[in-house]
Amino acid sequence: MEQKLYIYNKKRKMIMATIDLRNTVKEYINTADVRLLKMIKALAESYQKDEQELTLTEEQYQMIDKRRTAHLKGESKSFTWEQVKQNARNAAQ
Repeated sequence: MEQKLYIYNKKRKMIMATIDLRNTVKEYINTADVRLLKMIKALAESYQKDEQELTLTEEQYQMIDKRRTAHLKGESKSFTWEQVKQNARNAAQ
């Protein structure tokens, strides 16, 4: 019996079998010409680069923790969402 893994997208109410999708992509790759293979390689490399760039350093995590602690103690200034939007509007003028 073939096992299928599903991704559910609430907004579009679509269900897509990831195994079926993976198999379809493999079929494209198996019959691809050099041009398509280069495009797929570039896409995969770009995806991996983006994933690496999204990782925070230990120093960045420490800074976030320090700022969070100060915020929770009331030692830092904070704004409501409405204030943030107004500040952005004012800065754009």
